[in-house]
Amino acid sequence: MIKKGAKRLVALCTVILSIVSIQGCAVVAVGAAGVAAKVATDRRTVGTQLDDQTSEGKVAFNWSQNDALKELTNLQVNVYNGVALLTGQAPSASLIEDALRAAKKVDSISKIHNQIRVGEPIAATTQANDIWLASKVRAQLLADERIPALQVKVVVEDSEVFLLGRVNNQEATSAVDIARNITGVTRVVRAFQILQ
Repeated sequence: MIKKGAKRLVALCTVILSIVSIQGCAVVAVGAAGVAAKVATDRRTVGTQLDDQTSEGKVAFNWSQNDALKELTNLQVNVYNGVALLTGQAPSASLIEDALRAAKKVDSISKIHNQIRVGEPIAATTQANDIWLASKVRAQLLADERIPALQVKVVVEDSEVFLLGRVNNQEATSAVDIARNITGVTRVVRAFQILQ
């Protein structure tokens, strides 16, 4: 059942799609429809989805206030249902602690998975490979009917795959098995919230 806020969002997207379609921008319309479908079928409420995006922005802002974090590290934050996943590289453990402290200042985050590695920021070629690996993992998840692929967020950093989402134990196990068996993946880390 689609929640009331999601219904409003779908209706708004439908109006936008109508206007955009009239103007001949079919590519934008398809993208907007995809976003509306994702929002409507997400196991999180629309409010939680917005809170997660806001939390990501707050963490990134906190990091930007620290010159050493800004200049010496490669950091990413992904938040799903109030659970933050921190990934990337920092040249020292003390900078990782600084990044963690900055993330903990965001009240709407209930749990943090700190997966920042000590090391120099990865190269652009490694980042491009991570994008490729993420697309392969997402494609395999979409192709497997045991997994509600739209409920699984895939993050890849330096060939490590991190999986977030609200799934049951069987869905989580299946998603991990799929990701683990993709060529080029060096490690799979579960950051799921398991539904009972």
